[in-house]
Amino acid sequence: MQPAFSVIFLTTLIGAGQGLFLALYLVEVAARFGWLAPAVDRMFYVVGTILVIVLMILGLIASIFHLGRPERGWRAAARWRTSWLSREIIVLPAFVGAAVLYGAAHWFGEPSGVAAGFEPTLVIGALAAALALALFLCTGMIYACLKFLQEWASPLTVLNYTLLGSASGFTLATAYAAFVVPELVRFYAIAALALTALAVLGRGASLIRNARLKPKSTLQTAIGIKHPRIVQKSMGMMGGSFNTREFFHGRTRAPLRAVKWVFLLLVFPIPAALLALGLWQGSVPLLVAAFVLQYLGLLAERWFFFAQANHPQNFYYQTVA
Repeated sequence: MQPAFSVIFLTTLIGAGQGLFLALYLVEVAARFGWLAPAVDRMFYVVGTILVIVLMILGLIASIFHLGRPERGWRAAARWRTSWLSREIIVLPAFVGAAVLYGAAHWFGEPSGVAAGFEPTLVIGALAAALALALFLCTGMIYACLKFLQEWASPLTVLNYTLLGSASGFTLATAYAAFVVPELVRFYAIAALALTALAVLGRGASLIRNARLKPKSTLQTAIGIKHPRIVQKSMGMMGGSFNTREFFHGRTRAPLRAVKWVFLLLVFPIPAALLALGLWQGSVPLLVAAFVLQYLGLLAERWFFFAQANHPQNFYYQTVA
């Protein structure tokens, strides 16, 4: 498939935003029930929620560039009964709205650590966290439900969207906490390392699975001829078309292999090493660099995710005269 950078930025930005919100809410729950010693000021949640909303809005802005007629984009929500894309379009603003209420509840709540004023935020936060997880499901299922694209049609697609988004969100939370609540850095860094480890297992499993896939379609089935030896000389036109542009990236295998190793390094071992080193040395720049490099790696990972999918129509439209 042809990777669309608007969708690449959309999925990575909102994934980091969802992960960051889950990180914020996890700390509130842990502090509320005494699992964390330091009492966290309400402004930690307010500013953190603003970061979440900014990431979500940036993702929405990126998605606009993927629409042929942006003014009609709202109509995409009409098919919510059968379309995962429609469900994503509904759940995404619902999550943003819940995040706004969560931040507002903290802003107008009690200024001290664990107080009765935190009760409404626990309820609102639980709703927003559920919506964040539902959004991961909807986004992943947009691609996992396409059975004719074997590389995507797997539960691993939803799992990887969830784990990669959560890992980037917790890595961002680690860098954010280093500026405002250093006592939380250790908690977040360990959680980010654990999520990154789970993410490498999930993404590695999908890479191994996809490498073993055998196409269900052949050139014979594409044109309805059963002869054992068919050689295509031309696609029947003098130049490219919508099919050749939108369903095939046009790169050779070498660039795909290069991008694969780039994202494997940037998403997993390098940020993990920076997190561990930053935690050990108490270095804020290293923690910030861990998120920046991991996000750049996620851009490469998402590009590879789209480019690796081989549309069945490419068996026919593989040669330009």
